[in-house]
Amino acid sequence: MNRLLRRLTTTASIVLACSGSAHAGEVLDRVLAKEALTVATSADWPPASFINDKGQLDGFDVDVAKGVAKYMGVEAQFVTPDWDIVASGKWDGRWDLTMGQMTPTAPRAKLFDFSAVYIYGNTVAVVHKDSKATKSSDLDGQVIGAAAGSSEESYLKHALEMYNAPPIKYEFTPSAVKSYPSTAASADDLRLGDGVRLHGILDEELNARAMIKAGYPFKVIGDPLVSAPAVIAVLHGDKEFSEKIAAAVKSMKDDGSLSKLSIKWYGSDQTSPR
Repeated sequence: MNRLLRRLTTTASIVLACSGSAHAGEVLDRVLAKEALTVATSADWPPASFINDKGQLDGFDVDVAKGVAKYMGVEAQFVTPDWDIVASGKWDGRWDLTMGQMTPTAPRAKLFDFSAVYIYGNTVAVVHKDSKATKSSDLDGQVIGAAAGSSEESYLKHALEMYNAPPIKYEFTPSAVKSYPSTAASADDLRLGDGVRLHGILDEELNARAMIKAGYPFKVIGDPLVSAPAVIAVLHGDKEFSEKIAAAVKSMKDDGSLSKLSIKWYGSDQTSPR
């Protein structure tokens, strides 16, 4: 049975009022003063963000971040902390925003402003090609992996609370949830074989299919477990900065460059709800 969440179809529905101890404009002023936007992203999540054969960060998220920086008239600089650190909100001024296709959840809304939706995606169950599983419910009682601090990990722990959306209906209950510093790390364990270390992982569908296309011995099973927008997130406290990011993404949508980047990296336009 297809148990998709109702799509969150408007950016306005997930942009939060800014609050916090920081002075309004503080982050934006810092970015403009140093002429650099520091972006937290991943180094091993192709095609969203990864190290290319030239040893440089590349991918959809990286290109979008560069577009946001260009709109602000500054240079994009990148750092690659583990996702659980990013999602914890303990940034300590080390970066200004995250480009990690963050899913807007109720707990995260307490920490972050969801400045702009820039892509939509589905969370899917992925298994080794030798697995006998054909639907997500077949993973009941199995060992499943996900990136630490991710919405996929929350789903596996039956603790996912989407922001401004209906309650989640869980398709299965794992016997154990294994948390990894990145999705790529969980995929490496699944590559070893069905049940060797994992029986499956949860990942964003576009990335899962990109891994399969690249030769990973995987298959996607069942219907998407969660369907939701992904956002650029910043810490609460600087309304002007959040609004500037929103304006940058709107500009990229209006001139078609965001759609072109999605087609470049994913083969189709995933920047609008379907």
